[in-house]
Amino acid sequence: MSANTSMVTEFLLLGFSHLADLQGLLFSVFLTIYLLTVAGNFLIVVLVSTDAALQSPMYLFLRTLSALEIGYTSVTVPLLLHHLLTGRRHISRSGCALQMFFFLFFGATECCLLAAMAYDRYAAICEPLRYPLLLSHRVCLQLAGSAWACGVLVGLGHTPFIFSLPFCGPNTIQQFFCEIQPVLQLVCGDTSLNELQIILATALLILCPFGLILGSYGRILVTIFRIPSVAGRRKAFSTCSSHLIVVSLFYGTALFIYIRPKASYDPATDPLVSLFYAVVTPILNPIIYSLRNTEVKAALKRTIQKTVPMEI
Repeated sequence: MSANTSMVTEFLLLGFSHLADLQGLLFSVFLTIYLLTVAGNFLIVVLVSTDAALQSPMYLFLRTLSALEIGYTSVTVPLLLHHLLTGRRHISRSGCALQMFFFLFFGATECCLLAAMAYDRYAAICEPLRYPLLLSHRVCLQLAGSAWACGVLVGLGHTPFIFSLPFCGPNTIQQFFCEIQPVLQLVCGDTSLNELQIILATALLILCPFGLILGSYGRILVTIFRIPSVAGRRKAFSTCSSHLIVVSLFYGTALFIYIRPKASYDPATDPLVSLFYAVVTPILNPIIYSLRNTEVKAALKRTIQKTVPMEI
């Protein structure tokens, strides 16, 4: 077994190789999406960092989320573009492990950050008088730092564990990046115990922050329904709607992909689901937060007004 294991030094990412006639079109589409994703999220980072009106905890978390999305999509899309352009779909074993680590790192950090953002909305709506105390600058830094630390622990916990398992061949991954489920399918021998450990750890990572989010929004809904005026209820709910949409998109696909055994992995449909949360979701976040948030739109307008005269 050790001799066979040593032979697997690289993997083949099939991705969208079955769409041979559409490689050029796919390259153009994914390149456009990637550039828009980076530009949109970078714009939010710049706006929050420079505009004095966007210094509340909600926008500080939003800036962190946008920075995460840039890293999250940059882990997979540039390599996918390289494969589509050159036709070379090989990735080394160490490169695959590195990609998996950073994908898990950014994904786990976003899970925890979304929970922190839900707590921010809870404090703002349910505890408005104590909001400056509950979400002080120090507390915000602690929450954000804890989210990053959680991402590091998840990446370090899963990646070395998976790549310490024996890979005896074949080396073909039915995915466009090194995701846990399709990589696990290449491990030789009985991996049921390893698979159970990974599912339990992933479920704990996803369900704990998700439970905190549900608890926060349960309290928020109770508080909103107690507001006597319709306008007040609408205003309170509008401050949460963007975050709810992002949470639904992110957790919906994550729960579908990760909390299930590897035997249920479908190489025909699962890459499309992965494509949605790895490529499409990061570009939706800046659109959701900018189009549905008057303060962000006002900050963007002020920035344009300051920049355009300078260029003229």
